[in-house]
Amino acid sequence: MAAEKAGPLDHPLMIVDTVNAVLGPVVRSVGESAGYHFAKPEAPIPPHIVMIMLITAVITGVGLFLRSRLSVENPGKFQIVVEDLVLAVRGLLEEWIGPKGGRFLPLIATLGLFILMGNYMGLVPGLMAPTASLNTTLGCALTIWVYYHFQGIKAQGLGSYLLHFAAPPGAPMWMAPIMLPIELISHMSRVMSLSLRLFGNIFGEELVIAILFMIIPFLVPLPMMFLGLITGGLQAFVFVLLSIIYLQGAVAVEHHHDEHGHDAPHGHEAPAAA
Repeated sequence: MAAEKAGPLDHPLMIVDTVNAVLGPVVRSVGESAGYHFAKPEAPIPPHIVMIMLITAVITGVGLFLRSRLSVENPGKFQIVVEDLVLAVRGLLEEWIGPKGGRFLPLIATLGLFILMGNYMGLVPGLMAPTASLNTTLGCALTIWVYYHFQGIKAQGLGSYLLHFAAPPGAPMWMAPIMLPIELISHMSRVMSLSLRLFGNIFGEELVIAILFMIIPFLVPLPMMFLGLITGGLQAFVFVLLSIIYLQGAVAVEHHHDEHGHDAPHGHEAPAAA
């Protein structure tokens, strides 16, 4: 098999080489025993997986550290910042979904933090952004897609949830033959939309920085790296906001059924198709 040509982003990373040296033989042995053939047997753990492992370790470590130092009477500065960020995400959930939006906080906040850290890792020398890999962004998109469908079925019941594909809130039943294929295509395209939007922005940003660094190193890539600080946070926010909108659309009918039209529903109205 011919060797693949290295692209601008395919540069060796010390942390990736170290992880593969330590865990690679075990992963390769388990994979080959299961019949899986690695494209690079000498490095069975790809860079984006190593970066995901690093993010997981950092979040877990910081969480354990913060948990042991939580204080209601005398909170530290870091605790105050974390609480403000959590309240901001919770407020966004309650604004769009209603009072019950807080129950979705663990997944939405964790996924948003993961994407934010993943976007910014590409700006750190010696690391790469795992969100510059389509495998990572597709995994995040599929997680949200499965989760909001699960919550929709849990909130409305399987029959009512499937019915809303044919007759979304506000649409008459006679439009079901038209609305059903539109809704199905809309929901299926959300996986592609979420994954490609995030992947394209972060990969393009890393590609431009890598090219500029190869042409004129050090100072020239700095403006793009500064722009990356803005776009990295913006892309994480867009992913979180779209995830909340999809969740709201999946569980919104529950509020209409609970209130029977007597009171205005909490949060924003669900879009018929996003």
